[in-house]
Amino acid sequence: MDEEAMIRTRCHLLDLPWEDVVVPHILCYLPLQHLVSLQRVSKQFHSLIQVYLSNCRTFDLSPVGPCIPKEAFCSMLKDNKVLQNLALQNCSGWVTDKELLPVIGQNQHLQRVDMSGCAWLTRHSLVAVSLSCTNLQHLGLAHCEWVDSLSLRSLADHCGGLHSIDLTACRQLKDDAICYLAKKCLQLRSLSLAVNANITDESVEDVAKNCRGLEQLDLTGCLRVRNQSIRTLAEYCPKLQSLKVNHCHNVTESSLDPLRKRNVVIDVEPPLQRALVLLQDVLGFAPFINLQI
Repeated sequence: MDEEAMIRTRCHLLDLPWEDVVVPHILCYLPLQHLVSLQRVSKQFHSLIQVYLSNCRTFDLSPVGPCIPKEAFCSMLKDNKVLQNLALQNCSGWVTDKELLPVIGQNQHLQRVDMSGCAWLTRHSLVAVSLSCTNLQHLGLAHCEWVDSLSLRSLADHCGGLHSIDLTACRQLKDDAICYLAKKCLQLRSLSLAVNANITDESVEDVAKNCRGLEQLDLTGCLRVRNQSIRTLAEYCPKLQSLKVNHCHNVTESSLDPLRKRNVVIDVEPPLQRALVLLQDVLGFAPFINLQI
């Protein structure tokens, strides 16, 4: 075949069927930052990327969030009505209700939303999620200090099928809001209440008694949680796999030991093991201790 014939038969990416080939079999493997770069190549590539973005099910800005202008975010998702997963963890510097509310409003099939660390959002975004995304299963709100009792109650009322929620450092929340969530979202399997000094045994006990399928619970830094609620957790949550109680100074081994015997992973070591580690640090080597009686 001569050179002229080869040129005539050469296939350009844009010549392939966009929706049948390029979008599902090529663009889906490219990182978001590469798609953004491709948009700038030509008008045709811009149109191609918009076709992809209007049909994508997952939109994860966490790797490139700080580098994406808010105008670009709005433009990229303006035609998408089929999103199922939306991740905004690294967009704390610019994303506000103004950018997020239109996206939430037109994507009622969202199952996973992560707004962790998005400090410029307000309770209106959480209320919008609760009203629009009734099939929501996973929600990340870590370090969103704007989350309050009313917005969490709205979520509980409309998203009863929630499987996991991260409320780390949502310091406005108190026992009443967590207890309401536990009574409404009975399918919760993973819950973080970490770094919130307002949380007491009342919250933990209501979660244990209502969310019997709970598998993971993070109580790190919940200073007012005590042994009684941990015992309740052990009694009512047979599927518990992981418990974090670091810096919970009122939780002792007497309540943790029954969970250890069930092979629950706990982030604090038993007292004897902690003592051995401390002794090793002091001596500079691991001592041999015969524990046999």
